[in-house]
Amino acid sequence: MADPAAAPELLVEVSDGVAVLTLNRPAQRNAFTATMGRALGAAYRDCDADDDVRAIVLTGTAPAFCAGADLGSAGDTFGRPGDDFSASPVNPPAFALRTPVIAAVNGHAVGIGLTLALQADVRVVAADAKYGVVQARLGVLGDAMSHWTLPRIAGAAAAAEILLTGRTFDGAEAVRLGIATRCLPAEQVLPAALALATDIAENVAPMSAALSKRLLWDTVEHGYTAAQVAALETEAHHRVMGGADAREGVLAHLQRRRPQWSSRVSQEWTDLPRP
Repeated sequence: MADPAAAPELLVEVSDGVAVLTLNRPAQRNAFTATMGRALGAAYRDCDADDDVRAIVLTGTAPAFCAGADLGSAGDTFGRPGDDFSASPVNPPAFALRTPVIAAVNGHAVGIGLTLALQADVRVVAADAKYGVVQARLGVLGDAMSHWTLPRIAGAAAAAEILLTGRTFDGAEAVRLGIATRCLPAEQVLPAALALATDIAENVAPMSAALSKRLLWDTVEHGYTAAQVAALETEAHHRVMGGADAREGVLAHLQRRRPQWSSRVSQEWTDLPRP
């Protein structure tokens, strides 16, 4: 019988344009480790460089998504950090990719389990699971750039309550707070996320998705004005209008068929300018 401890902490499966990245320490409810963080960052980089990957789904081996940091060292879990310590241990974060990332939060997501999911573009959560950025109750504080993602996703007031109380909440409240777009029974979370990812993979032009995602997150990060966004949208349109995918998208729509996209983001991408 295979030793469960020898199983990889991150499973990667790619099929039909969708990469599924699964946090895989089920006996520990997928508690986060440095090894898992390095593996996730490497998988993000690999997927973003692969034009055959049109969307990414991040999930956890049931019954949890990620129960937070591995507390196996008890009182020394958050011991004095070394010089190489980072509170953002997954590099690159999901929002820095060009590929859309959907977090299928199929069970408890606590501490870094939730703060990593906050870096995704879309979150689908389980109704009866527990969520929270609980680090302040453990003598530390929110990580993975949660002091940046949370205010921008849920607003400053909700972010302050979540970060400063460290309280937990269920899936329905996660939707009310604006953290998630959908709340479903746990067994429906991954299928729903896969359906959304497949829809993107099949029907959305890869360069259009990449440019739109970059503009969304750049606007969040840099606080662009409406006029600056208008200029960047115009710049992005100059890149895609007149191209093969702009023609293919319209023809596929008129002919009621699936589009055959030809853009190669890995070869054609250049960053949007800073206004």
